[in-house]
Amino acid sequence: MAKIKKIALEEHFMTPGFQSYSKSYQQHLEPHVFEQLAQALTDFDEIRLGEMDRAGIDMVILSQTGPGVQAELDTPTAIVRARESNDFLAEQVSRHPTRYAGFACLPMQDPNAAANELERTVTQLGFKGAMVNGHTNGVYLDDPSYDVFWEKMQALDVPLYLHPTDPSQPLIAAEGHPELAGATWGWGVETGTHALRILFSGVFDRFPKLKLILGHMGEALPFLRWRFDSRFEAYPHGIKLQKRPSEYFGSNILITTSGVCSPAALVGAIAEMGAESVMFSVDFPYESTDVAAEFIENAPLDEETRNLVCHGNAERIFKL
Repeated sequence: MAKIKKIALEEHFMTPGFQSYSKSYQQHLEPHVFEQLAQALTDFDEIRLGEMDRAGIDMVILSQTGPGVQAELDTPTAIVRARESNDFLAEQVSRHPTRYAGFACLPMQDPNAAANELERTVTQLGFKGAMVNGHTNGVYLDDPSYDVFWEKMQALDVPLYLHPTDPSQPLIAAEGHPELAGATWGWGVETGTHALRILFSGVFDRFPKLKLILGHMGEALPFLRWRFDSRFEAYPHGIKLQKRPSEYFGSNILITTSGVCSPAALVGAIAEMGAESVMFSVDFPYESTDVAAEFIENAPLDEETRNLVCHGNAERIFKL
C-alpha cells in the first residue's frame, strides 16, 4: 500500500541558545531521554527528513519547543529572542521550502508586541500562524489585554495552535503524583481548560473568524460537547454566548491527532467535530513518527475522510 500524503502540524525544533527555556519540560524526562530528544530537536536534515520520508509526510509546520520565550520573565528580552527564533526558523524553512513551513514564536508577555511579531512573520517570513504554549507567567489568553492580538490574528486569517505547558499553579488533585502532573494528564487538563476559558469568555463571539487548534485529539474536549451545552444551560453564571458551546467546535476550534494514536478516539472525534475539523500530526520528536503514520494509514476511515485528515484540511486552513 502506497503511503498517503501527510502534513503534520505539531512538530518541534529547538532554537540555538533556547535550552534554558525548556527546563520546566525537562523535569518530566530522564536525562538520557532528553539527550536523544535534543539531537532530534536541533536537526533539520537527516534525522527529521529521514523520518518524514519513511512515514510519507510531505510537509511539516515547525514550532519552537515549549515553553520558549514565554518562560522569559523580562519582556524586552522576550521580544528580542522571539524575533531571533523566528528568523532562525525562516532560515531553516528556506533551505527546504517544500518540506517545511513555520509557526511563529511570540512574546505573549506584551500583546501588542506579539501582534506585531505575528504580522511580521506572516507577511514577511511566510509563516502559517503561531504556536502559543498556554499561559504566559500566569496570564491566560482570555484576558482582555489580548484582544489586540486576537484582532490581528483574525485580520491575518491564520490559526493559533494552543500547546500545553505546566499549570501556573500545581494541580492540587495530582499532589503526590508527579506521573499525573505532565503530559500523562495534567497538561491536557490545563490546555483544555485554557481553551474553554477562551470560548466562555466570548473571544470567538468578538472575533468569529478565529481558528484555535488543539492537539492530542482536542485535549479530550470533543467528547464532552453535549455536556458543555447541558450544564452551561443549567449553570450559566450570567455568561451569555451567541451560540451553544458545542457549536464553536468545528468552526472556531479545530483539533489534531498528535500523541493520540487511537482509532476509536479518532472516529469519535470526527463524529463530534466533523471530518473537516480534524488534522493529522505527530508531536515530533516526543512521539513516534512511524507509529503515528501507521495509525492514520490503517484507521477505519473512508478514502475521502482519510485524505482530509491527512492533508486536505491542512492545505485548506493553511493555504498550502
